[in-house]
Amino acid sequence: MFNVVDHPLIKHKLTIMRNRDTGPKEFRELLREITFLLAYEATRNVETIEIDVETPLEKTKGYAIEDKKMVVVPILRAGLGMADSILELMPNASVGHIGVYRDPETLRPVQYYCKLPKIEEKSVVFLLDPMLATGFSAVHAVNILKQHGAKNIVLVCLIAAPEGVKALESHHPDVHVYAAALDRQLNNHGYILPGLGDAGDRLYRTK
Repeated sequence: MFNVVDHPLIKHKLTIMRNRDTGPKEFRELLREITFLLAYEATRNVETIEIDVETPLEKTKGYAIEDKKMVVVPILRAGLGMADSILELMPNASVGHIGVYRDPETLRPVQYYCKLPKIEEKSVVFLLDPMLATGFSAVHAVNILKQHGAKNIVLVCLIAAPEGVKALESHHPDVHVYAAALDRQLNNHGYILPGLGDAGDRLYRTK
C-alpha cells in the first residue's frame, strides 16, 4: 500500500525544500507544487462515471469524477500547506481538520481539535501530512476517520521514514500511502533523517 512517486520534477522540487536556506515563501510554493504532482498518482484509482458531452462537432461519451464524494483532511498544522492543491483539483470536495501535536517527551500524538464533514461509505478520504515520521499521528488520525465511517483512506505525504511506514501498515494495512520520498531513519527526537526539518516550522517561520 506504500508508494513512492518517483518523478524527476518531484525529486528536483523536494531537493530545494530540503535545503536549510530555502525560505518559507518558496517552501510553501514548493509544497503546493509537489502536492499537485502527488495528487496525480493518489487519485489514480478514483472511480469515474460515464456522461454524455457535446463537442463542437458531435455528441460523445466522457468521464467525470464525483468530487462531492471526496473528503480532504489535513493534519494541523503542516497539512494545511497541502490542502489547497487538492481542492484546486477537486473543488467540490468536503474538508475536515484534525489537530494533533507530538508530545516532545513520549513522541505520542496529542489531539487538540477535530472537525469532520459527513463521511459516507463510498467517500474517498485524502489525509494530508508532509511528514510520516513515527507514524503515531497518522495512525491516530486514521483511527478517527474510521470511527467516522471512512472505508477508503489515502495518505499523501512528502517524506516518510521506514518506522512510520511500518507503524501505519501494522495498524492500518488498508490505507494507501503516496510519498515523494522514503528517507533513511528517525533520529532520537523522532525527526526524519535526512528529512527537511520541521515542516510546520518551516512553513510558518515559528522557529
